[in-house]
Amino acid sequence: MDNETAWRVRSVVLSTLFVLVVAVPLYPELFGLDEVTPLPQLVAFRPQLLALVLVLALLMLLRRSWRLASALVVGLVLTGAALTAPRAISDPHPPEPGSRALIVMVANVLGGGADPEQVAKLIRTQRPDLVSLPEAQVDVRERIEQELRGLGYNGYTVQANSAPESATSVLVSATLGKVQFTADTLDPGRVSAGLPSPEPQTGKPEPGQAGVIQQTTTRFGHIVVTGGTLGDLRLIAYHGYPPLPSEMAAWKQDLVVLRKWCASEVPTIVAGDFNATTDHADFRDALGRNCRSVGPAVGEGLQGTWPANRPAFVRTQIDHVVAGVGVEPSRFKTYELDGTDHRAVIAAVAVRKS
Repeated sequence: MDNETAWRVRSVVLSTLFVLVVAVPLYPELFGLDEVTPLPQLVAFRPQLLALVLVLALLMLLRRSWRLASALVVGLVLTGAALTAPRAISDPHPPEPGSRALIVMVANVLGGGADPEQVAKLIRTQRPDLVSLPEAQVDVRERIEQELRGLGYNGYTVQANSAPESATSVLVSATLGKVQFTADTLDPGRVSAGLPSPEPQTGKPEPGQAGVIQQTTTRFGHIVVTGGTLGDLRLIAYHGYPPLPSEMAAWKQDLVVLRKWCASEVPTIVAGDFNATTDHADFRDALGRNCRSVGPAVGEGLQGTWPANRPAFVRTQIDHVVAGVGVEPSRFKTYELDGTDHRAVIAAVAVRKS
């Protein structure tokens, strides 16, 4: 083998190895490594990583010995861009005649850090039918309700444990009628005295109802809203556990609960802070065939919601409104809120006649 041939073989081998090294953090699920820290955390920012890798690949073209590796990496990035593009260019399908329009809002209030008046102002402006408030304890929810006096919103809170971030609250418009609030619990009989609830779990809501501290099937509290004028539709306020390096099992378990909701044939809308993006294989698996995240479905999948205090191009979308069977995504937009690291989400959906 002459020197030129040897150089070409070495170039091909090294270029292939280089592409594999680049591909692992971009697509760890292809290598069975999507649960190995820090890969799940990096994957949350896959679009940004693709842009960064593309810039580096183009710079590599300046060196003749790196051009093959650069071309292979550019091909990898373009493939990733093609897979990402639908979430930015998809158009909503027109709702079926007779469909019911619903507006859903999500606002992670960061344990009460968000300005209640600003949250209430957005609610007054948009008039959502349901407001999911991750990290809102009873007192936070009640401060928002005070700002909404006269608008007919009814609130409820479930707190999974003593940690403030485990609280999830919901506000429901009076237009939905007399709904019921429930939660899937690990032990329905185990309720602490931390928060009073005159009618725990299945009671009809009354203004100012507090909810309970109880360990739900999700690590953080969630609330299932049914009844009233919803018919067979259920609305779920949800807060998924974050993919912390030492808590990956908890992150996955919360997505397993989401998978069960989505696998059901019951018309379902799940709204909240999922701490997962559409680039996470576990999140996509949880959505399955029945569920879609509204943002990507209507071409707004690159509107980042976290961290809100960073420029738009480095945010990622972890706050979702998920539409299940019988629910058609229509609109998705994010809004700034002071005092929290999340942007608020307003999504519109059309619920088909049952």
